[in-house]
Amino acid sequence: MDAGCPRLPDTVLFEIFLYLDHADVLSVGLVCQQWRAVARDEFLWKELFYRYYRVSRDVPRHPGAVSWYDEFQRLYDTIPCVEVQALKEHNDQVLHLSFSHSGCLFASCSKDCTVKIWSNELDISLQHSSNMRPYNWSYTQFSQFNSDDSLLLVSGVFVGPHNSSSGEIAVISMENFTLLSRVRNKPYDVFGCWLNETNLISGNLHRIGRITSCSVLWLNNAFQGIESENVNVVKRLFKIQNLNASTIRTVMVADCSRYDSPDLLLDYEEQLAASSTCPVFDLGSDSEEEGAKPKLPPEPAVQELPDAGGVPAEHGLQQLFDGIMEGHMRPAMTETELETKVAELFVRNRTKPPEPNLLPTDSNSKTKYLIFTTGCLTYSPHQIGIKRILPHQMTTAGPVLGEERRSDEFFDSLDHVIDIHGHIIGMGLSPDHRYLYVNSRAWPRDCVISDPMQPPPIAEEIDLHVFDLKTMKEVKRALRAHRAYTPNEECFFIFLDVSRDFVASGAEDRHGYIWDRHYNICLAKLQHDNVVNSVAFSPVEQELLLTASDDTTIKVWRSPRAMRIRQARRPRPRKLLFSWLLNQKS
Repeated sequence: MDAGCPRLPDTVLFEIFLYLDHADVLSVGLVCQQWRAVARDEFLWKELFYRYYRVSRDVPRHPGAVSWYDEFQRLYDTIPCVEVQALKEHNDQVLHLSFSHSGCLFASCSKDCTVKIWSNELDISLQHSSNMRPYNWSYTQFSQFNSDDSLLLVSGVFVGPHNSSSGEIAVISMENFTLLSRVRNKPYDVFGCWLNETNLISGNLHRIGRITSCSVLWLNNAFQGIESENVNVVKRLFKIQNLNASTIRTVMVADCSRYDSPDLLLDYEEQLAASSTCPVFDLGSDSEEEGAKPKLPPEPAVQELPDAGGVPAEHGLQQLFDGIMEGHMRPAMTETELETKVAELFVRNRTKPPEPNLLPTDSNSKTKYLIFTTGCLTYSPHQIGIKRILPHQMTTAGPVLGEERRSDEFFDSLDHVIDIHGHIIGMGLSPDHRYLYVNSRAWPRDCVISDPMQPPPIAEEIDLHVFDLKTMKEVKRALRAHRAYTPNEECFFIFLDVSRDFVASGAEDRHGYIWDRHYNICLAKLQHDNVVNSVAFSPVEQELLLTASDDTTIKVWRSPRAMRIRQARRPRPRKLLFSWLLNQKS
């Protein structure tokens, strides 16, 4: 036994170690032979794990863990919480970060109106910078590499005539950093995304009334400038009606092909048994406004119309007008309520029905989901819309205005809607696309929205929800730790990212946060000097994390284990020289 390590009863020794820091526990384990003797005791480490991390005892061990000792060490040693580099090449707020799929490159967008491309080597270095001001951009806000990393989608805010702001998407070649094409994108917070290697999705918005509009989602070929004039380079994907000042924003695409073989199952029972098929159900409310949205199944919800049971929409619309003219509508409708009611009735029989059987039944299915934020009660995004994209829709070939649409079908319906009951400020997919993570700021319980232009106040606490896209159910309890302070009208997107085992998010409290996906516990807070807007894990090395902030810096974080490995790989010339001199003297 080591002379400096007195013999203590195991129970006393265990109680001491319960309240030591991670580093103390592991360092003592390297020195004290007595501790090494109990270090492999599963019961002791299980107790230590549950008490130290305050994890509920009904949560099983991570399915990939060999022992509780290894699991405790994993959560200490593999979290990217050590700052190793601060990149200061941007001269304004850094808004977004995105890695290439190979992990060799990443891109950053900023209020300085540049998109910068970085090389992720032993020490990160700037490889290229593109200034978008010559194209009348105000700033860059989002980027995404296509699946083979040959193209980069860059989204920004475009300043149009009379200083009106809209959005625009640029496609940049990674071979020579040339600009290949530009596509208008309205509103700008649609952001845009890749559907496949050569086609991207953008948005447009058409006003119908004061609070009623129509969102059109377009499929665009990335090589618009060099395609033949006989080949379509753009095609309409979907046209969706918006009520109560809401719009479609933040589009992303989920690939259903890996749902039966995810990297990590979050349902504890499903970890132990084969996955079971669950029926689709709507997590949203049963309010009248939501019931009249195009997301409905073929049978519409009941409308609050006098004696309108079972009548067609056209008759219901006429009946509504007759009731207003004859003074039968009580209480009197405001102009906003009347516009919403007319829009609901108008669209009821002019919407293409939702696709049947939303849930993928074939693990090799080529089906993809288009996921976006939307709403039905107010302009702040409080719902997640899901629309299935079928294989024949994934190309710009064919009729520009879409296939299989009757002349009286003006709009597409949503296949599924998830109501968050709060302002959505961030979304991210797990690497296998099985789970959707959503940052939101909750509304007060039982709040009533009477004016769509005045949404309820939002909480300072940010809730991080998790939804299983295979079952369309919320799994886990909402994660909490991070905070935001801006009101509804100033609320902005805070980008999050998900790796195999961790999920990270920015916040307005000057920190980035890391949680463990399996245990639902916060593992680290990463310090900045201002709001943290975006985080990004390396897709090939989850022990590397980037954070971007309003303080104009990008910080690089690595795990303690990765730091030891990097330091071991670095040459040590002084020790080599000292060894050589000793050999010469001898």
